[in-house]
Amino acid sequence: MLFPKDVVARLFDRSGWDKKQKTFTVIGKLFSLACLVLIILTPLRIGSNTFIIGTSLYALGLVGLVVALFDFKNTPLGQPVARGLYTVSRHPQILTLFVLFLGICIAIGSWLALLLLAVSKLFQHFGILAEEEACLRQYGDSYRAYMKRVPRYFLFL
Repeated sequence: MLFPKDVVARLFDRSGWDKKQKTFTVIGKLFSLACLVLIILTPLRIGSNTFIIGTSLYALGLVGLVVALFDFKNTPLGQPVARGLYTVSRHPQILTLFVLFLGICIAIGSWLALLLLAVSKLFQHFGILAEEEACLRQYGDSYRAYMKRVPRYFLFL
């Protein structure tokens, strides 16, 4: 609701994706949904070390996600997003969401939730590759240069 419609449309644009990329992304989202259901149904371990660590990671992920979304919003539509957190990761929204959910999984102390999260992110990788292909088609050499400067996932390519 805070973002203009054209920014939201750009955020969720899946045109140009092939069937495999769309299918793998949907499978990844189903695993994410299963993880979310498990998180909702599992009680927190308040007061435990895992709760403190998990809550800290959750807070870090939440702040990072908000920053990444505003970096995305504040980039003109005709340019690739390459400011703020996008200078350390080509996909900071995905990365910070992972940190956020990792924190929750640790806070509830569920190995099954961690496994579901890992599988969802494995499938989501194909969506990330599709996004990069779309950005290369749309922005050309400027995005190619950006890809050379900035790793896909924070510290590693």
